[in-house]
Order: sequence, then C-alpha cells, then structure tokens
Amino acid sequence: MTDRRLMLLDTAALYFRAFHGMPDTVQAPDGTPINAVRGLLDIIGRLVGEFAPTDLAACWDDAWRPRWRVELVPSYKAHRVEQAGDATHPDVEVVPEALTTQIPIVREVLEALGIAAIGAPDHEADDVIGTLAATASMPVDVVTSDRDLFQVVDDARHVRVISTARGMSNLEVVTDEVLRAKYGVSAAQYPDFATLRGDTSDGLPGVAGIGEKTAASLLSRFDDLDGVFQAARTMGSGLSAGQAAKLRDGEEYARRALPAVRVVRDLDLPDVDTTIRLTDERRATAVALKERYGLGGSMDRALAALGA
Repeated sequence: MTDRRLMLLDTAALYFRAFHGMPDTVQAPDGTPINAVRGLLDIIGRLVGEFAPTDLAACWDDAWRPRWRVELVPSYKAHRVEQAGDATHPDVEVVPEALTTQIPIVREVLEALGIAAIGAPDHEADDVIGTLAATASMPVDVVTSDRDLFQVVDDARHVRVISTARGMSNLEVVTDEVLRAKYGVSAAQYPDFATLRGDTSDGLPGVAGIGEKTAASLLSRFDDLDGVFQAARTMGSGLSAGQAAKLRDGEEYARRALPAVRVVRDLDLPDVDTTIRLTDERRATAVALKERYGLGGSMDRALAALGA
C-alpha cells in the first residue's frame, strides 16, 4: 500500500459553503468581498491538517449544467437557471454577485498554492472527481457536500467521501459500511437509488410515489433498476399492484435519468502533478496575495497545513 493519499475538492460546493458561512462584509482593502476566498482557505487548511493528504486537486465545473444531462432530463438544475442560453451562450447559474467577483480570486489563490484546478469541457466537477477517483493509484478522499458523489465510494480501492453537509465542525467520513447503515444501499447501487428517489436540489423528480425507504427496499430485493422494473412487469414478484403500476409509469423517466445521475469515470483529463509541494516561490506569491486581498490568518493556516 502506498503512503500517498489524494484529496479531491468539489471546489464549487466548498466555496459556496464558505460564502454562505461568512458575512460578505469580510472584504479586501479595496472593498472587494473575500469571504468565500477566506472561507475556502480555512477549509483547505483544516482538511489538509486533519487528513494529511500528499496530493491535492481542486475539481472544477467547466459546465455546471452539461447539455447532455439536460437532454436526458430537461428539469436538471433548471431551478438554478438565471437565463436560458443557447449553444453559444450557455445557461447562467444564479450566483450572488458578491460571490461571482471572488471566483477569479479563488483561481488565483489556488494557483499560487500549487493546487491544480482540473475541469473538463461539458462536464461537472463530479465527473472529474469520478474519473480521478477511478484511475488513482493511491487512496482517495473526496471532499463534498453533494451526496451524489457517494457513488464513488469504494472500500476495496480505499476511496471514501468526507462529507461537509453537516458543516466543517461535524465532518462525516462516508464508506460503504456507512452508506449501508444510512441508506440501506451500496455505493454501486447509489445511482439507481438516487434515480428512483429523486433529488430536488438537482431538479430530479424521481419516480412518483417512490421515496427513499421504498427505493432502498426495492434495491435490497431486486439489486438494480433492471431487476426492479423486471419485477414491476412480472406477476408474483411480491410487489403490490399499486407499487408495480407506479414503477411501470416511471420506468421511461428512470431509464433516461440514470445516465445523468451517474458520474462519468472515463474522461480524458490532462496529466497534472497533484503533489502538495509548497516551494519558496509559491509561498512568496501566496504571501503577496494575502497582503493584496487581506486574507490574513486564513492564508497563514493554509500555508502552515500545506507546508507541513
């Protein structure tokens, strides 16, 4: 077993959390809000200090609402759209202006610290994470508040999720054992489970009349979506007439939604060095940014963790 460990950041999920966790009155000397930047640095410092990765990557949403997912499920993230786009002008996500102005600063700070920001055309950070987790030659920690990424958990390959959904003071390390205890499904079953249950936060309605407990029970009995829908069409499968009818009515939706729910695991990503290496040059650049943007102790804590 290698002594290296890769940490993958669901970057947007983390800077959104940072933005909402700290008032936007936290500003740079020129008045620019920097609460998301400072909060993200605090998160990075905390995570690197506690989990001691040797490698770190900031996974990026090159497309927050990929066209191919919308073609499969038109309602996908539709509630977050500010204006409808076209092939030339993609949909615009509703993001507070005070956060939008900070995203270039986030990229600047990550670059200064030597943390690679990795994205892929027409794909979300989830897909970048899925690919890197599937191809890594070392244990992987995925940091996110998004439960969709529970599907990448793999105890055999030492891939786990560090969930920030309950806040940074109450992190949850999610393994296959945790998933089975919490939801009654394995990581491999999680996309089927999420497809049946739906997810309002992503605009996925799920199969009407099939909630979380029912979805888990169905997958426990019939293993996957194919087995569930085969049972819905089979007399004597043990399903009630009403439940079987709901599943038959929802099958077309579920078949379209499942590929949208699954994270991509075979993207052609650039070969990037993810090794944490805080050189003197990087440290000097980071300190200069600290002074320019008034990042204070947040940058100090990140530098201390990365330098250790």
